[in-house]
Formats: sequence, C-alpha cells, structure tokens
Amino acid sequence: MLDIKFIRQHPDLVRAGAAKKRIPLDLEQLLELDRVVREEGQVLDKLRSEANAKAKEIGKAPAEQRAALAEEAKRAKGELKQREEAQAAREEALKELLLRVPNVPAPEVPEGRDDSENVEIKRWGEPRKFDFEPLDHIALGELHDWIDVQRGARISGSRNYFLKGDLSLLEGALLRYALDLMVQRGFVPLSVPTLVRSEIMVGTGYFPGGEEQAYRCDARDDLCLVGTAEVPVTALHQDEILSAAELPKKYVALSSCYRREAGTYGKDTRGLYRVHQFQKVEQVIVDVADPARSLEHHHAIVKNAEDVLQACELPYRIVNVCGGDLGAPQIQKFDIETWMPSRQNYGETHSASRFHDYQARRLNMRYRDAEGTVRVCHTLNNTVAASVRMLIALLENHQNADRTVAIPAVLRPYLGGRARIGQPR
Repeated sequence: MLDIKFIRQHPDLVRAGAAKKRIPLDLEQLLELDRVVREEGQVLDKLRSEANAKAKEIGKAPAEQRAALAEEAKRAKGELKQREEAQAAREEALKELLLRVPNVPAPEVPEGRDDSENVEIKRWGEPRKFDFEPLDHIALGELHDWIDVQRGARISGSRNYFLKGDLSLLEGALLRYALDLMVQRGFVPLSVPTLVRSEIMVGTGYFPGGEEQAYRCDARDDLCLVGTAEVPVTALHQDEILSAAELPKKYVALSSCYRREAGTYGKDTRGLYRVHQFQKVEQVIVDVADPARSLEHHHAIVKNAEDVLQACELPYRIVNVCGGDLGAPQIQKFDIETWMPSRQNYGETHSASRFHDYQARRLNMRYRDAEGTVRVCHTLNNTVAASVRMLIALLENHQNADRTVAIPAVLRPYLGGRARIGQPR
C-alpha cells in the first residue's frame, strides 16, 4: 500500500504508474474521499472537545439547570455518535480504495501490454541439440513409471499428479540442494504454515485482486492456502518494530504451494507445467527503507537463483518484466525462464520482485533507525527452486538416447551418488 501522503504529493506519478501497469485507477475519487475524511476528522475533534466541555459544565451548573444541560449533552452525544459511525464507514471505504492503488513501477520497467513484451536482458547456456528424438517429460515419466497424472486427476481433479520412485527422489534432491545453498549463504531456514488468514493475503498484496487464484477454506475458518512461502515468511514480523541493527533479515523456506490457475482453461493441459500444487524454495529479504540497498538485494537474489540453474546445467534467460505484466505490488520484477525442449521455448521458473515499503506498510512492519525514527521496512522475494517446472527442465534437457536421465553433479550426493536415473530402454 502506498502512503496516502505520497499519493497526495505525487498524484501524477501514481496515475502514470497505474497506467503503465494497465491497472484501472480512479485517483480523483480516492483523493476526494481523503479530503472529506480529513475535513470531517477536524469537525469531529471539535465536537468531541465541545462535548467534553459541556460535561464539565453540568457538574458546575446550578441544580435547576443541570437537567436541561444534560439533555442537551445527550443530544450532542447522539449526533457525535452518528457522525463517528459515518466517518468510520468513510475511513473503511478509503482503506479499500488505497488497497487497490498499485505500486509505482521503477523507471527501468519497460513499457508493454503483457508477457510477450517483456525485455530479455541476459541469456545463459545454449539449448541442447539432440542427435536422437527426445521425449517430453510426460512420456519419459510414464515410460519409467515416474509420473501418474491419471490417478492424480482421479483423486484430486485435473492438473494434479503423483511423482513416483526416482522422480520423487529427484524432486527432493533439487529442493534440498537449493535450501542447503541458501543456508550456506546466510539465509535462515524456516518451516512455515501454508494456511494463513485473509489479512495476511491482504498484507502481502495478493488480496484484493488475486482471490480467484487462491484456495479458501470454508466458512468455519478465515484461512487460505498460500501460493508461495513468500506470504507467511514476509508476514513473520507483522506489527513489529525491528531495530536497524538486526536488518537485513534473510529467510528461506521450503513449502507446498497451491494455485487455482483460474483463467487458464485449455492452456498447458499436457504435463506438469501448470498444476494446482507444487513444492518451492523461496527466499525473502526484509531490510531498511533504502532504495539503493533494495536494488542490490534484488540483483543478489536473482544471482542466487542463477547459481542453482547453472549448477543444474540448465539454459535460461532473464527478462525485465514490462508494466502490463507487472503485478500491482511490485516496483520491478525479473523473471527467469528456463529452456524446456518440449515447449521449444523458455518457460518461467523464477520471479524476483522488489516492493519497497508496499507490503510492509500493509503489514505494519517497521524498524527504528539509528536516530530513533520509526520507518517502514522494504521487502523482496524470489524463487530459489520450484518443482515441478524445474523437473520438466531437468528431465527433458538431461535425457539420454537410451531414455535414462543424467543427474547434474551437484544433485548426486542427494541421490546416493548416482549419475543417472532410469533403466536403459
């Protein structure tokens, strides 16, 4: 959420930012409501002061005047209550409008309507040229009895699956390698809840606007399944005032993730690219409100993900996400897309975002600087490794002519030292 003072001072910048993100915004309505709320707040302060003065008068007044003064005070109190209730409704409406104001994108964010206009800024590795006819990950998985989408769908509906045998072990190896690497780099590992209250989804910027993608529990509980460990990890210090000396906080978490994939009917129906449940290692940083430091962190968390991909010998590219593909909360986002032979293209596997104080302001997450001033934190996050999309890339890029799959050296210790999985066919 943007600071209302910032919005008042920079309405043109906020309006232009929303336009760049292709997000509708009636800023005039918000600013007018803000004006009314402030003016009515001053009136209410005056009425409360007058009510307090009248209450004191009753005690000092002659006995014969007290009844009349008490009646007058009662009427004034009733009017005050009505106005306070109306003001509370206006304040709630203003909050709802503020929650829908998108963050202002960085100047470096390119113009563009959708992901087709994201700008490539780096490429690593070359897509493999096969001297045999390669199989896609589903064909390979079914050949070795590693993937079962039919039983997954029978038990849980479409876009669900079982991973079996060596592929289940490979998933664990990938995620554990990514987790271990981040711990070596000073990130604190967390085991996190994957059910969170709706206010946490609001606090991290997923609500309002992302409700269609979330799985909600029934009316007995105000709980949602998270689509990423970013949500509980970022909210870890909600309503706290940290000290500048203990920042930055660097966390890493491995969790299950759940997404409805609403609006994707008919897209990527074959295979594991677009599923409802997956595993992911996520990195989150909370730091002081310094844009330069946030940018340094942003490049660092992208580098962490790159190092995992390079260690796994997977070609990838990085794109600077354009305004129309950038979510409401982000200042800037870099997507990493990994080469997937069956798609004959790069597929998104990582998203690295920086938010400045947008999430922390919603979460009331602050710190006290060296001068004792309380400020709002900055937050960032990025994927380290995500199954099952990285499994797609591992299977398809590292398959052999005999239909076995070569294992990158960094993952072998997690698989008993094996250099390949699958029986030759």
